[in-house]
Amino acid sequence: MDKKVSFEVIKRLPRYYRYLGELLKNDRTRISSKELSEKMNVTASQIRQDLNCFGGFGQQGYGYNVESLYNAIGGILGLNEGHKTIIIGAGHLGHALANYSSFQKRGFKLIGIFDNNPQKIGESVNEHKILSMDELDAFVKEHTPSIAILTVPKAVVHDIAQKLVSLGIKGLLNFCYTDVDIPSHVCIENVHLSDSLMTLSYKLKNMQ
Repeated sequence: MDKKVSFEVIKRLPRYYRYLGELLKNDRTRISSKELSEKMNVTASQIRQDLNCFGGFGQQGYGYNVESLYNAIGGILGLNEGHKTIIIGAGHLGHALANYSSFQKRGFKLIGIFDNNPQKIGESVNEHKILSMDELDAFVKEHTPSIAILTVPKAVVHDIAQKLVSLGIKGLLNFCYTDVDIPSHVCIENVHLSDSLMTLSYKLKNMQ
């Protein structure tokens, strides 16, 4: 990623990508920044500024070619690289994520699910057999996943994250309600669902 591009711009790219995908499903071939702004509640000027960070893509008087822009943003986000992904923790959230159909569509290939509960090991989730944590080292060395999704108790997440990093995992998606400190060469997204709920509560309160 270009260090000159702000993270706020990067955070808007998935929204553009999702909406352009919907346009493609509806056989739209082009769209103007004005139309895109009306659908996404982002100003046309902001959209043009965001996309100009990566070269622009639009044509004056024509707008944007939907398929070309969709593919270009997918490339910028690295979605064309086919990230091999594993899930650590086969509880309710782990099951839900394993059954999430957009994994494959967004370029994330789920290749393994792990848990340390003997009652869960051997069960199948979306055609994936839940494996024991004792098999993690050998599995990662053989299949070289790049991303691990963490849905484990927060009491153990730090140790598991450190183990994954030592095995060569390059990206972590952490659902464990606590931030995890890892080396700077590893990427991490800490997902706090409660933060989103509290933000929603604030919005509701201030609409009254």
